[in-house]
Amino acid sequence: MTTFDGIDLHRRMVRIRVFEETAGRLSESARLPGFLHLYVGEEAVASGVCAALNDDDQITSTHRGHGHLVAKGGDFKRMMAELMGKATGYCHGKGGSMHINDLDLGMLGANGIVGAGVPIAVGAAFANKYEDNGRVAVAFFGDGSTNIGAFHEAANMAGALRLPVLFVCENNEYGEYTRRCDTMAITDIIERAPGYGMRGVIVDGMDVVAVHEAATGALEGVRSGNGPALLECKTYRYFDHMGVKGVGVSYRSDTELEEWKQRDPIRSFEARLAESGELSADAARAVWDEAQAEVDGAIEFAEQSPLPEPEALLVGVYNETGAPS
Repeated sequence: MTTFDGIDLHRRMVRIRVFEETAGRLSESARLPGFLHLYVGEEAVASGVCAALNDDDQITSTHRGHGHLVAKGGDFKRMMAELMGKATGYCHGKGGSMHINDLDLGMLGANGIVGAGVPIAVGAAFANKYEDNGRVAVAFFGDGSTNIGAFHEAANMAGALRLPVLFVCENNEYGEYTRRCDTMAITDIIERAPGYGMRGVIVDGMDVVAVHEAATGALEGVRSGNGPALLECKTYRYFDHMGVKGVGVSYRSDTELEEWKQRDPIRSFEARLAESGELSADAARAVWDEAQAEVDGAIEFAEQSPLPEPEALLVGVYNETGAPS
């Protein structure tokens, strides 16, 4: 059995939950521009996987990408500033929620196009193998992404070249407002893995320890030169596809939502840590309070930050000066 740092896993999940719930409230009160796709409910996946990575390993993300960046060590101030479109944000206020990244952390970017992060991770894995630098790339994506051509082309390349990449499917059973079973002829996403010469593993995506252990095992094989692997995490998002209240489309029952919330990844893990004596109720509360204070400070920082100057519109688009090459 893989060893794990329970305090670290707990803190990663809490930081994601607090940041996302706060961002959701800001969005509902019109204090954030643009679209917002929240990661609440899925915290165990990003936390369990990222805790198994080395600092210089790389990840790619999705339109629901804040949780991945937080789990990889993202800075709340720069994240909140980016969500508010401020010049002090990760992308200087020009990327917003769906394109947030931190190359220094190996977070190669969230992506507004479904499945588009997968070939980016495979490209990074190709470079890693070519340079023989020991790094692994991880592609996070939803179940709907596995219906996209970019996923299949990337998976085929990764398998054929035995690239050091871990495919992590966050299967929350819905592509926007459509059930997975209505768009696929298969039951489990890992059924796609053998076609590309990959090992596939299903894990309970609401159990951070199970995710961490499965990711650690898969990464050992990937890092050892055994080629790519696919990890399917069965998870669930608490909020609608977009924002908190969504667009008023009825596509899942309140009973279904409540049944998944009974398996909340953070509360269940807190109970486990309390039972083992690793985390008291007061210590757990302190983690939540610390995360909230950090987010509150990030909001203040972001609101006081300037908007990007108009003349900076093309800077970083063509090159550092903004002029076409």
